[in-house]
Amino acid sequence: CTRVMWTPPLRESFSYPFLVLQMLLVTHILRATKLYRGSLIALCISNVFFMLPWQFAQFVLLTQIASLFAVYVVGYIDIFKLRKIIYIHMVMISLFFFFHFDLKTNFWLVFGLFLAETSCNAILAVKPHILKINVSELSLWVIQGSFWLFGTVTLKYLTSKIFGIADDAHIGNLLTSKFFSYKDFDTLLYTCAAEFDFMEKETPLRYTKTLLLPVVLVVFVAIIRKIISDMWGVLAKQQTHIRKHQLDHGELVYHALQLLAYTALGILIMRLKLFLTPHMCVMACLICSRQLFGWLFCKVHPGAVVFAVLAAMSVQGSANLQTQWNIVGEFSNLPQEELIEWIKYSTKPDAVFAGAMPTMASVKLSALRPIVNHPHYEDAGLRPGCSMPEIWDVEDPANAGKPPLCNLLVKESKPHFTTVFQNSVYKVLEVIEE
Repeated sequence: CTRVMWTPPLRESFSYPFLVLQMLLVTHILRATKLYRGSLIALCISNVFFMLPWQFAQFVLLTQIASLFAVYVVGYIDIFKLRKIIYIHMVMISLFFFFHFDLKTNFWLVFGLFLAETSCNAILAVKPHILKINVSELSLWVIQGSFWLFGTVTLKYLTSKIFGIADDAHIGNLLTSKFFSYKDFDTLLYTCAAEFDFMEKETPLRYTKTLLLPVVLVVFVAIIRKIISDMWGVLAKQQTHIRKHQLDHGELVYHALQLLAYTALGILIMRLKLFLTPHMCVMACLICSRQLFGWLFCKVHPGAVVFAVLAAMSVQGSANLQTQWNIVGEFSNLPQEELIEWIKYSTKPDAVFAGAMPTMASVKLSALRPIVNHPHYEDAGLRPGCSMPEIWDVEDPANAGKPPLCNLLVKESKPHFTTVFQNSVYKVLEVIEE
């Protein structure tokens, strides 16, 4: 709630509620003994609305496909359910392309997700032929996992190299910079902001103070014990055809795997705690699960356990709430308001503006004037036009320390520009026509 309250314009703030709905529907589908068309249609719609506002949503759905595929490989869901979910994802991709305006860029951004789903479908198709070889269960798991990784990662890499696609290359470079000394303009532009750095050390401590992390660890260990017990029972049988029944409670295993994926994302990029913290809260609710803690509830009333956990959590939780409630203020940016008012009443409706992206967003949305900036840094053709003076000292060391062009224009805009507006923060220059 605080994230949306303090930073409402973030694209993921618009997308995340639909991801919550989407995961609820996936959980319902995994638990249901019979699939209903309404659930599948609702899943497709929520997927589309999750994808539309945020270009990086496809990476989150990629972790979901990977988790569901792992759940299927081990035997917690049947082939029919997985195939239906994959088909829904493919329909979602088609609808996404239909509704989105930047077809070229988003095609290659979503291509990795498409390959992951196609690889799953291919494995489902060839699995009956693999079973004829009479391989062991463990070998079958390894074969399917290796095939999926090859079809998703290797083919995506080869396709990008063959067609010279670099729209999502900065994502790989950003991850590379997390583990190695690699750096370029793109990685420096991202990592200079704290939200794209590693998770801060205080975050696990805050999770622990509210008892969220300890409760989640208890639930996670209980699920892992169940998985190990189930897998041991399966692997103890020599042939794959011996196991005729499906393992129970695949939704618990799915959420445990999804938690691992969100944890990795949150640790690597602090901004993606957006997915980790709420999912930890969802996992903490499983402390009430009779499937996991039925042995405890036979001795202690479930209500007593829930009350004790909530009472312990509320000690630090109430302090956190009070801290948020004590923040009282009002947004005020008088210089920008002056700029917007001047643009609205002193310029023509077709006057075109260029400048820093946050300012241009206000010009576009509040003054309804066209801008030359493009908001999608994911477009490889647009990235070379992006600049940041502090980083150019690293990119161009021969000219390091020299004043940037913008600073020179602030002091003297002639002969190519003339100053038409200026206040304590902003200065608007107009191009002088030849």
